[in-house]
Amino acid sequence: MTHALLSRREWLQRTSAIAGGAVVAHLFPDAMGRAWAQAQTAVDPVAAARAGMAKTPIEVLKLTDTLTLLSGPGGNVVVLNGSEGKIVVDTFIQGVFPALKQRLDAMGNAAIKLAIDTHWHFDHVDNNESFRKAGAGILAHANTPKRMSQPHELLGMKFPASPAGAMPTQTFAMTHSLQANGEKVELAYIPPAHTDTDISVHFTRGNVLHLGDTFFNGMYPVIDPGTGGNLNGMIASADRAIRMATPATKIVPGHGPVADRAALMRYREMLVTVRERLQKLKTAGRSAQEVVAAKPLADLDAVWGKGFLMPDQFVQMAYNSL
Repeated sequence: MTHALLSRREWLQRTSAIAGGAVVAHLFPDAMGRAWAQAQTAVDPVAAARAGMAKTPIEVLKLTDTLTLLSGPGGNVVVLNGSEGKIVVDTFIQGVFPALKQRLDAMGNAAIKLAIDTHWHFDHVDNNESFRKAGAGILAHANTPKRMSQPHELLGMKFPASPAGAMPTQTFAMTHSLQANGEKVELAYIPPAHTDTDISVHFTRGNVLHLGDTFFNGMYPVIDPGTGGNLNGMIASADRAIRMATPATKIVPGHGPVADRAALMRYREMLVTVRERLQKLKTAGRSAQEVVAAKPLADLDAVWGKGFLMPDQFVQMAYNSL
């Protein structure tokens, strides 16, 4: 994907140094940030980062009588538990499966039946192979195995193709429904937003909606243009989710705390403001470097710039996705 002013590859090359250290230290404070910074001098920085991130404790939050949120070493995981088997949304980072399995076993004797991938990124699919070895199926959007089977570069990191044992065992194109443990689970494809593999997972009885990385609660999101991500799609995804939710819906982001509809609306408003400002500058012929230097989001940074990405990187990423 080439841009007239600055290609994604050039941007990754130019920002890899800060992406490797400062950005991820910003993203993962304390132990996780230190682990990432140390990983930059390792022979295999991705493996070193995974090992460090896997040390992050898993936190447990009960959402309903059958739904539990597990958060910590990777994207937010939601577990539907009952006598018909456990259904798990996203699978955390490599190295944490024993701890994750321990939490799942503590919920009861029912087998792990299914894992659902909200999208292809490593912090959401890393333990797919372990789930398959435990007897679970893997369900994802039809684009997910395509992306997982290819090498990728993201935020200065180079990821090889995933092993065959980590691939989804079942895919769908637009929608998919299943019922288990008294809950109806509705899956729906989200047109390219964070990536081109994004889905939403709606537990209708419990009124819990998992949006994967189309929603970063309280922080600027990552947009992956290398696999179809774009700012317009992120806004459209937020619009769709707002229509799906009620004031009582518990909305699970890919990263950040559980939210409500009002928080999602604030996130959507921020994205629209970002688009308006960056598009105006881009249309006026300002280069990516000039836009970053202009600090067009300075008034938003105090609220949104303390999470996954530092403000300058988010501006660059969002600009390149327009």
